[in-house]
Amino acid sequence: MSTEISNRTALLHNQRNVPESTPQRPTMESGGATGALLYAVVAAVLGMLQFGFNTGVINAPKNFIENFIKEQYDASPDLIFGVIVSIFAVGGMIGCPLASWVADKRGRKFALQANAIFGVIGALLMGFSKIASSVEMLIIGRFLIGINCGFATTASPTYVSEISPLKLRGAFGTVNQLAVALGLVGAQILGIDVILGSNDGWPLLLGLAVFLSAIQCFMLPFAPESPRYVLLVQRDEEQARALLAKIRGTGNIDDEINEMHEEDRAAKQEEKFTIGDLFRIKALRTPLIIGIVMHLSQQLGGINAVLYYSSTIFENAGLTVENARLATIGVGSILFIMALVSIPLMDRLGRRTLQLWGLGGMALASVLMTIAFYTYKDNFTMSIFAVIFTLFYVAFFGVGPSSIPWIILSELFGQGARSAAVSVGAAVNWFANFIVGLVFIPLTNLLGNLVFLPFTILLIFFYVFVYFKLPETKNKTIEEVTAVFKK
Repeated sequence: MSTEISNRTALLHNQRNVPESTPQRPTMESGGATGALLYAVVAAVLGMLQFGFNTGVINAPKNFIENFIKEQYDASPDLIFGVIVSIFAVGGMIGCPLASWVADKRGRKFALQANAIFGVIGALLMGFSKIASSVEMLIIGRFLIGINCGFATTASPTYVSEISPLKLRGAFGTVNQLAVALGLVGAQILGIDVILGSNDGWPLLLGLAVFLSAIQCFMLPFAPESPRYVLLVQRDEEQARALLAKIRGTGNIDDEINEMHEEDRAAKQEEKFTIGDLFRIKALRTPLIIGIVMHLSQQLGGINAVLYYSSTIFENAGLTVENARLATIGVGSILFIMALVSIPLMDRLGRRTLQLWGLGGMALASVLMTIAFYTYKDNFTMSIFAVIFTLFYVAFFGVGPSSIPWIILSELFGQGARSAAVSVGAAVNWFANFIVGLVFIPLTNLLGNLVFLPFTILLIFFYVFVYFKLPETKNKTIEEVTAVFKK
């Protein structure tokens, strides 16, 4: 799940910018969680809340949307619904690099404001699609909201990381991940039949996304620009100092300003590598392949099949429509809980260990899910176990595969190649997301209750790959990690 992709990448980018050979002096942290800082963080992470909401919102109204499609077209509703689901990821693939370009050219705050407009337009198109009897409006709206969400997964973590003091950067970095999970749960709750999960309610359900972007449009003009951007890109130290003093609530900011200058000097000394260089140079190609496979393991392990289609999966396992939607709320809730649980484990147990536990647990749960799906007929107990095993599958995803692929590339590459590598990883992740969203329903029609077997096989492959190829990066410097690939 791509959300959980970017929330710590920006954090690690800033924390690991200085080459390890450069002596690092102690810094005197200025300020804390001031009102200005909290306001800015909330304004930014509304984009990540939007991402979680629009990942989960399409799940419950599937049957109603397919009926709407049947009314407009004499074509396979499964295929068109698959396009509606997967076009979100196409937008995400566009939004990610667009965010980096706009944020560097016009600033972090401007990028977030411009992106909120995409969200408003996309949500309105989806919300009014039924009144206009236009499936095309639904598809275009879903595409625009995908651009909005892909953009947010890059712009929001970058902005939050850059305005946060070092001692709070880790805590605020996790807010992005929690916002995604909260948006997912909110969408699933609103999608139950007694609220908006109905034939009349589904356009409003999808259109509710307009409020998140509208609130963001209102809040962002009063939020500060990133002092780091103003200092290092716009070269306006006076304005950067004024912004930083406001955010920190103190004028004691000299150490932080000096630290930004040091990072800037270190960055200029680093050799820069392009995406082409990553594939040409063996010492860069090997960690890039590892990073790509890690991103593929997140998506091709099948998690978005569950997030996009869990109601359908639970109905196919023998639950009633109402119970299936209630069980779907458990999926988002488990992700939210695991987001909290995995944070302290990341530095305690290490990336490689958590990724292996996550992939291994997902593979085992996938096998148990398949057995339960295959034997549920005339056996309500197995229907319940199908739900339980699915929740275990989601829980193991939250252990490691949910966030580690987004962290690992920033830890496998030095500063000169890190930006290009993270861009490749994001593109691969969103493309794999698109493939899963598009093919899952046709795959279900083809394989029936054995639909998770291909994902099980892929999970086993990913487990073996990680076991033999992924080095542990916990408590290692960039020099120590990159030296492994230079041998």
